[in-house]
Amino acid sequence: MRGSFKYIFWFLCCITCFSCKENATDKTKKVFNINLDQGLTSMDPAFARNQNAIWMTNQIFNGLVQVDQNLQAVPCIAKSWEISKDALQYTFHLRKDVYFHDDPIFKNGKGRRVLASDFAYSFYRLIDPKVASSGGWIFSDKVQGQSSFIALNDSTFRIQLLRPFPPFMSLLTTQYCSVVPKEVVEHYGKDFRSHPIGTGPFKFKYWKEGEILVLLKNEHYFEKDGKGAPLPYLDAVKATFITDKQSGFMSFLKKDLDFYYNVDGSYRDDILTKSGKMTAKYKGKFQLIKSPYLCTEYVGILIDTNLAIVKNSPLKLKKIRQAINYAIDKEKLIKYLRNGIGIPANSGYVPKGMPGFDSTLVKGYHYNPKLAAKLLAESGYPDGQGLPEITLNTTTTYKDLIEFIQGELSGVGIKVKVDVSPSSSLRDLISKNHVNFFRASWLADYADGENFLSMFYAKNKVPFGPNYTAFYNKDFDRLFEQSYYETDNEKRFALYRKMDQMIMDQASVVPLFYDQSVVMLQNNISGYNTNPLSLMILKKVDKH
Repeated sequence: MRGSFKYIFWFLCCITCFSCKENATDKTKKVFNINLDQGLTSMDPAFARNQNAIWMTNQIFNGLVQVDQNLQAVPCIAKSWEISKDALQYTFHLRKDVYFHDDPIFKNGKGRRVLASDFAYSFYRLIDPKVASSGGWIFSDKVQGQSSFIALNDSTFRIQLLRPFPPFMSLLTTQYCSVVPKEVVEHYGKDFRSHPIGTGPFKFKYWKEGEILVLLKNEHYFEKDGKGAPLPYLDAVKATFITDKQSGFMSFLKKDLDFYYNVDGSYRDDILTKSGKMTAKYKGKFQLIKSPYLCTEYVGILIDTNLAIVKNSPLKLKKIRQAINYAIDKEKLIKYLRNGIGIPANSGYVPKGMPGFDSTLVKGYHYNPKLAAKLLAESGYPDGQGLPEITLNTTTTYKDLIEFIQGELSGVGIKVKVDVSPSSSLRDLISKNHVNFFRASWLADYADGENFLSMFYAKNKVPFGPNYTAFYNKDFDRLFEQSYYETDNEKRFALYRKMDQMIMDQASVVPLFYDQSVVMLQNNISGYNTNPLSLMILKKVDKH
């Protein structure tokens, strides 16, 4: 054990040297330094439920397909595929040059070739009750069970669905759908979370939880760049776990980190002007990239009048809900509370950046206090007279945003009381339809509008589904079910837009803004491509 400790110590010293500019002999070593301020729960793709786990598993593992910059599913381990006419059978043809990372469990310690049977094992593992994967929802209502995942031969894999699901290829790009080797998973058991063996551009080397994580270049990675050169370009990825955002940002300014994600409120004004541009203080010192992020920040409103709390609330009136939508100046909100990070949600609930998004075809609500006042008067409450006070539920983190909304609504005569709860308590209340008026956000699991619209489908009623606003509309449900049988993307997107417009017309939500991700990179980093899923892809990143 002493010998192995010595080796680890030597290795970490080398990694540190790689990133030191002063060491001329190690200048060729390229180490990408990042910080994971939210910690890391697991590197097992079956539990890739939060951003850091998704980011790290994406470096170590691959799936059948991967997402490109346009959010389309493109080949990865599967080089091609066919979908049956009834859209129930997906047949994938696998590459024959993909190998798992080396591990002592394999024969002679050498990683073996990936086979179709590995995908059958990996996919069933997601729905195996003994594993209790957080990714079980991927397949749970779409397949019969183990028999739905079929290895026709070593390089042909088939999935049999119970009913059509057009976004299925997008679903397969998620990190949950990564391939893992059965013998390694079964040998390490629950410790596979900290001993991950995949096929990705980087292989696991060392993890001291809460302190440091090291991944090394996979010298046998199967993908090449456009010129035929092997990927990845980096020699290693090193992650630290500084939880204090201010300290993490200071590490970035000192160039101890090559990458920093998101702008925290504690130093937002230091970096960004109110219009979202980099302040003069930092201009040219590092790269700052803003890009669409598939997340809608919104206020939800319960609208099912069969619920007692709705029957006794003025929010049961559609015109009052519409008045709320018109009363909020979203541009002012983004400018003063978020320093220009975000896009005013003046279209529908489905965010900008999603395939099929078209702000000219889905009409939402722009700031119009005069129209808000008119709608209040038409509801029987001119200037808000006689209108009972409405309670808006939120958590401490979003108190400033909610107080801004409170002020905006007060401006048109709608009195709002703010109720602040712990996030777990509020989530529980929302998931039971026990709060009338609440702040929330929805982040895409995969790049298809269905993921957002499913929140308004009647069969996704709480507590088993995410229909938090108790939106029940037979025409919406008919279109939602029709979309499952529409294989033409453009026609399906047209159905999505019709559904989105129905949600806006009923005003069961107040979309505030479509979020944006903010990435900061040192000037010597190239090849970091942002995407609306905010997925970290390091295989084409270079350090000069």
